[in-house]
Amino acid sequence: MSAEEKGLAEKPAPETAVATPPAPPAPPLSKKLFGYIRIFFSADPTWTDHLLLLIGTISALAAGVPFPLMGIVFGQLVDDMNGATCAVQNADADPFRYEHDINDKVLIIVYIAIAAFCLIYIYVLSWSLISQRLAARLRNKYVSALLRQPPAFFDTRAAGGEVSTRLHGDMAALQAGTSEKVGVLLASISFFITAYVVAFVKQAKLAGILVSLVPAYLASGLIGGAYFQKYMIKAAGAIASASSIASEALKNVIVVQAFGAAPRLEAKFADHMATARDAGIKRGMSAAIQAGLLYFIAYAGNALAFWEGSRMVADAMAGKGDETIGQIYTVIFILVDACVVLGNISPLLPLLGGAQAAFDRLMKDIEEPSPIDGTSDKGVVLPFETRGEIRFENVSFSYPSRPDQLVLKNVDLTFPAGKHTAIVGLSGSGKSTVAAMISRLQDPNSGKITMDGYDLKELNVRNLRGFVSLVQQEPSLLDRSILENIALGLINSPKPEHQRLKDILHSHELADLAKKGKDSINPATVSSFGPLVQEIINLIQHAATEADAASFIERLDKGYGTYAGPSGSMVSGGQRQRVALARALIRDPKILLLDEATSALDSASERRIQEAVDRAAKSRTVISIAHRLSTIRNADKIVVMEAGKVIEEGSYDELMAKEDGAFAKMANLQTLGTAHKAEAGSSVSGESIESSSSATGTSVEKPSAPQVAVTPAPAPAAAAAAAAPNGDEIGIDTQRPLSNVIRSLARFLRPSLGWLLLAIFSAVIVGGTFSGSGILFGFTVSSLNPCSSTMEKVLYYGKFFGGFLFMLACIEFLANFGAWSCFALIAEKLLYAMRVLSFRSLMEQGVQWHQSEGRSPSSLLTIITKDSASVGAFSGSTIGTVFSICVNFIAAIILSHIFAWKIAIVCLSIVPILLGTGLMQLRMLARYEERHAEAFNKATSVAVEAVQTIKTVAALSLEHEVLGSYQRLLKNNRDEMVKAAAFTNIWLALANSISFLVYAFAYWWGSQRIMHGEYTQRDFFIVLVAMLVSAQLWGQMFSLAPEFSRARLAISRILGVIGLGSNDHVHDSSSPASSNKNLDPEATGEAPNFVQKKSGVQIQFSNVSFAYPSRPDHPVLDSVSFTIQPGQFVGLIGPSGAGKSTIMNLVQRLYAPTSGSITIDGVDLSSPTSNFRDSVALVPQEAALFDGSVKFNVGLGARPGHEASDSEIEEACRLASIHDVVASLPEGYETECGASANRLSGGQRQRLAIARALVRKPRLLLLDESTSALDAASEAALQEGLDKVAKDTTVLAITHRLHTVQKADVIFVVEGGRIVDSGTHQELMARRESYRVNAMQQMLQ
Repeated sequence: MSAEEKGLAEKPAPETAVATPPAPPAPPLSKKLFGYIRIFFSADPTWTDHLLLLIGTISALAAGVPFPLMGIVFGQLVDDMNGATCAVQNADADPFRYEHDINDKVLIIVYIAIAAFCLIYIYVLSWSLISQRLAARLRNKYVSALLRQPPAFFDTRAAGGEVSTRLHGDMAALQAGTSEKVGVLLASISFFITAYVVAFVKQAKLAGILVSLVPAYLASGLIGGAYFQKYMIKAAGAIASASSIASEALKNVIVVQAFGAAPRLEAKFADHMATARDAGIKRGMSAAIQAGLLYFIAYAGNALAFWEGSRMVADAMAGKGDETIGQIYTVIFILVDACVVLGNISPLLPLLGGAQAAFDRLMKDIEEPSPIDGTSDKGVVLPFETRGEIRFENVSFSYPSRPDQLVLKNVDLTFPAGKHTAIVGLSGSGKSTVAAMISRLQDPNSGKITMDGYDLKELNVRNLRGFVSLVQQEPSLLDRSILENIALGLINSPKPEHQRLKDILHSHELADLAKKGKDSINPATVSSFGPLVQEIINLIQHAATEADAASFIERLDKGYGTYAGPSGSMVSGGQRQRVALARALIRDPKILLLDEATSALDSASERRIQEAVDRAAKSRTVISIAHRLSTIRNADKIVVMEAGKVIEEGSYDELMAKEDGAFAKMANLQTLGTAHKAEAGSSVSGESIESSSSATGTSVEKPSAPQVAVTPAPAPAAAAAAAAPNGDEIGIDTQRPLSNVIRSLARFLRPSLGWLLLAIFSAVIVGGTFSGSGILFGFTVSSLNPCSSTMEKVLYYGKFFGGFLFMLACIEFLANFGAWSCFALIAEKLLYAMRVLSFRSLMEQGVQWHQSEGRSPSSLLTIITKDSASVGAFSGSTIGTVFSICVNFIAAIILSHIFAWKIAIVCLSIVPILLGTGLMQLRMLARYEERHAEAFNKATSVAVEAVQTIKTVAALSLEHEVLGSYQRLLKNNRDEMVKAAAFTNIWLALANSISFLVYAFAYWWGSQRIMHGEYTQRDFFIVLVAMLVSAQLWGQMFSLAPEFSRARLAISRILGVIGLGSNDHVHDSSSPASSNKNLDPEATGEAPNFVQKKSGVQIQFSNVSFAYPSRPDHPVLDSVSFTIQPGQFVGLIGPSGAGKSTIMNLVQRLYAPTSGSITIDGVDLSSPTSNFRDSVALVPQEAALFDGSVKFNVGLGARPGHEASDSEIEEACRLASIHDVVASLPEGYETECGASANRLSGGQRQRLAIARALVRKPRLLLLDESTSALDAASEAALQEGLDKVAKDTTVLAITHRLHTVQKADVIFVVEGGRIVDSGTHQELMARRESYRVNAMQQMLQ
C-alpha cells in the first residue's frame, strides 16, 4: 500500500482557484475523463508501468464478473429452495431431493470465490504499485521542474509552505486517487455492466426497465462532481496560503516570540483556514446530495422492479409466460447489489476528483515554461579561457510582482575584464538587481547584457554561472556540513582540472567524511577515501583560509564536519558570510560577484578578506556591491546608482574630487567629524569584534577558543534534523492508545454535539436501511412463491412491498444527506480547530524546544500540512460511511438472530475472519507508514530548502545535485515498496473476497435448515441479505484502511502538539487573535506584571553564567555582571562566540541562565510574568518579514491587544526612513511584500524590521546588526529617527558600525564569555589598543 496515500488532500496553488474560467457544459465530461486517464501516462512511464496498467485494468474488470455470474447460480438456488420449502409444507414430497443440486451450486460459488480472490489480489497489487511508481515519477518531475525555474517564479508563490503542501498533501491525494481504489472502481463498473448483461439474458423486459437507473446516476454524479470540484479548489487554495504563513512563522520563531506576534499571525492563519473550512462544508453538502441521490435512485429502481416482477410472476401463474421466481430473483438481486456497489463507489469519486485536481496543480508547475532554465543544455558554451567582460546596454527591468515599477532604467555599464568594479548607492537603487542579472537570475525587460560580446540569453545558463561566483547579501547555506557546503562551489566549476572531481561531489563520500567531525580533514582519515577526496579537501581548506573562515571552523567542536543547519541557521551571520565566500572562491571563478558580502563582518575580518579579494582581483573580474565605502577604496572603478540609474562612474579619487557629487556626499556621511575626532568614520571591531549571530535564525553564535559552546542544537542535533524527523523524532508521542485519542477528540467535538447527534442518527438510519431492505426482500421473495400464494396475493404484495421500497428510497435520500453533510460539517470544524491549535501550540513552544531533538521548521510544518491532510482524508463522508457500515453490521446480527438464529449464528462465526483480515491489513499498513515517514519527510525537507534558497541553488547550479539527494533519500522506499505491497494486499484481497465464501457457506447451511423444515426461504433470505450485504460492505470498509492507519498516526501527532499548548479553545475566525492573548509559554502564572512606564527599562545581570542545555559542560557566559540604567544606549562588541547574542537572548528570556539572576526594573526574569515582552522590541540581523502587506508586517510589532493605527504605522516608517519608499509604491502600505518579503531589497527589508520594532514604542530596543544592509544616507536618516525615540528607550545594540555605537553611553567588550572592558567610545579609544587600532582600520580618509 502507498506510504503517503492519505485520501483527499486539499491544497492547490492559490491561483488555481481562479485561473480557469468555467468550461462549457459539454466538454467537461470528456475533458475530465481524458484528464484523469492522462495522469497514468504522465511523467515518462516505462514499459513496466504500461504492463502494470494493463494487468491492473484487466484483472480489475475481470474481478467484477464473478459476483453477477453468481446471480445466475443464486436464481437457481432460489428455485431449489422454493421447491424444498413447498416440499416441506407438502408432506408428500421429499425436500432432500434438492440437496445434490444445491451442493453442486455451492461448490460453484466456492470456485468463483477462489477466482475472485486471485483477481482481486492481482488488481489491488497492480494498482498499488502503479500509484507508488506514478507518485515517485511525479515527485521527481515536480522537484526538477521547480529547480529549473528562476527565482522570479517564486515571487508570486508562497514558496516553502506551498512546496511542502504539494509534496505531502497533493502527492497523497494523487496516490489515493490512483491506487487500488481505481481497481475497486473498475471492478464496480464491471460488476454493474455484467449485472445488466446477466439481467438482460435472464429477463430482458425487467432489465430494460431498470436501465433507466443509469442516466439518473450519471446526471447526479456529473452535476454533484462539478460542485464538489469547485469548492475543493477553493478550499485547497486557502490551505496553501495558510501553510505559507505557518512555514514563515516556524522559520522565524524567535522574531514571532520576541514580538508576541503569534496571535496576529494566528489570526491571519485562521482566516485562511476559515475560508477553507467554509468551502469544505459546502463541498461536503454537494457530496451529501450526490450520495443521497445515488441511494434514492437505487432503491426507487428496486421498487419499480419488484412491482413489475410481481406482475410477471402473476402472468406466469396464469400461464402467460415461463418466468420463475428464480429468474426474477436473479435480476432483482444482482441489480440491487449492482446499485449498492455503485452507491458505495461514491466515497471513491471524491478521491478520484481530488487526484485529478492535485495532478492539475502539480502539472501547472511542471509544465510552466522556464525563461531561464539552469538545467538545460541549450545555448552557446564559452571556452574556459573567456576573459569575463560584462556590458549592460540600455537595460531596463521590473519585477514580475510589480511590472509597472522599473527597478533599472536604461542602464549602460561596462565591467572590464580582470578589473575590480564597485557599485554603491542608496538602498533600493538597483544594485542587487544588477548582480542578479549578471548571474542570470533575472532577465532584463529591454536592452541586453553581454559577456565578451555574447548576449547572456544566447549562452548556456549553467555554463555562464560556472564562470560567475555570487556571494549574496543574505547568503544561505544548505542543511549539510560546512565541508559539504564549501565543496558545493566546485559542482559547476568550468576549470578542466576540476572536472574529474564531479563524480565524488555528486556521491555521498563527502557526507560520510563529514561524519568524522574533527577528523574530516585529518590526512590519515582523508587518505582512506582516495586521492580525489584528498584533492577536494585541499581545495576546501585553501578556500576557507582565503575567506578567513579556517580559524573559526577549526575551533568548532566538529570542525569542518559541523552541520550548518537549515539555511545555515546553526552558524552566526558573519560565519555564514565567510563560508559562503569560501564556497565562491573554491572554484577560482573568472567573475567574483560580491553583494554586500562582508556586511556582517568586523573590521579585522573584513580587512583580511579585502586583501584576499584584492589579490584575487589581479587575475579575475571582481564586481562588489558595498555600503561601507572603506571596502572599495582600492576598486579600479566605482559606479554610483540612484533610483535605477547610473549617476556617476570613476575611480575613488576621481569621485571624491567632485565635492557636490553623490559619492562624495555618501563618503562625507561616513567620515562625519573626522577633522575633530580620530575615532570617527569607522566601524568598531577588529580582533575583538566579529559578527553576532543572527537573532532570526534558529542559532546563536558558534564557539571561539577556549569556550567551545555552540548552538542550542549543535551538530549532532543538526544531524538528527538531517535525518528528517517524523512524529517520533520530533519528540511528539505517536503511540497514543486509541482510547486516549478518542477522549481527546471528544473535547473537540463537544461544541458540535448537536450536529454529531444528528449525524449519528442519520448514519444509524442509513445503516439500518440495508437490513430493512433485507426484511422487505425476504418477505417479497416469500410472497412471490407460486406454491404458497395466489395470483391476487402476488399482485397485491408486489404493490405493497414496492411501495415500501420507494419509501425506503426517500428515507435513504434524507438519511444519507443528513449523515454526509453533518459529518462533513463536524470534520471541517474539527480540522479547523486542529490546524489552528497546532499552529498556536507550535508558536507557544520556547526557542529551545524548536531547536532541540532535531526539530526543524520543515519537519514541524508537516504536522500542519501532511498530518492535517491525513486526518482530513478520513473524515466527513468516509467516517460517515464507516459508521453506517458498523451500524448495519450490528443491526444485521440482531435482525438475523430474531428471524433465524440457527442460520445467523453459523454465519456469524465467519465474522472473526472478516475482522482479522481487516485488522491485519491495518497493522501492516501502520508499520509500513511508520517505517517510511522519515524518508518522505527528509526528502520533502530537501525540496523545501532548495526552494527557500533558490537563489543559492541557481547561482551555484546545484539543481542536479539537489535532485540527486532527493532521489537517493527515496530510493530505499521504492525498493521496499513491492515487498510491502505484496504482503499487505493479501489481507485486502481476503477482506474483499471472503464474502463469497460466506455466501457459499450460508447457502449450504440455510438449505440444510430449510430441508429440515426449521426455517422457510423467507427467513433465510432475510438473514442472507442482511448478513451478506454487511460482509460485502465490511470488505469495502477495509479498503479505507490506509486512510484510517494514517489518520490514527496523524491525529496522535497533532494531539501531541496541541497537548503542549496552554489551551485548546478556538474562537471563530472572526476573532481568532483573541483566542489566546497569552502566547508566551513561560508567561503564565501569578507573578507580578511589569509596570508600563514611559522611560526605558533598567537591566541588571548578577553573576550570570550560562551553558546551552545540549552542551552543559561548555559555558558560554561566565559570571557576567553589569547594570544598564533606564534610557541608556549600550553597545555590545566582541568576537564571534564571545556570548554577545547569548546576552541578548537571555534578556529576551529565550533561555534561562544556568546560575545567577537577571532583573528588569527589579523583577527577576526567572519568575513568570504575563506582559514582560510587551515592552521589548527586537531588530534582528536578518529582517524576518512575512508574506503580507507592508501594513501587516509593520503592524505585527504592535503590543499584544493593541492594533496599530495607520498613523502609528506611518510614524514608525518615517522614523525608520522607509515611509517615502512605501508611499511611492503603487498600492502604498497595502503593497504585498511576497514570501519572506522577497519583493523588497535587503535595505528596505531591514528598515521595515526597524519600523516594526518602533511601532511598539518599546522601553527596551534590541538591535542586532540592524543597519548592516543600509547605505550611509539611509543609516544617517535612520539614526535621526532612533535618536528621537531613544530618550524614552533603553537600547542594547550588537554592532560593528561606528555610526551606531559611537554615541553609546557605554560599550561592553565581550570576550570569552566575560565582560573584559566597558566604557564610552572615547574611553575605549584612549585605553584599549585593539579597539583603537581596529576602529582606525576602516577610516575612509
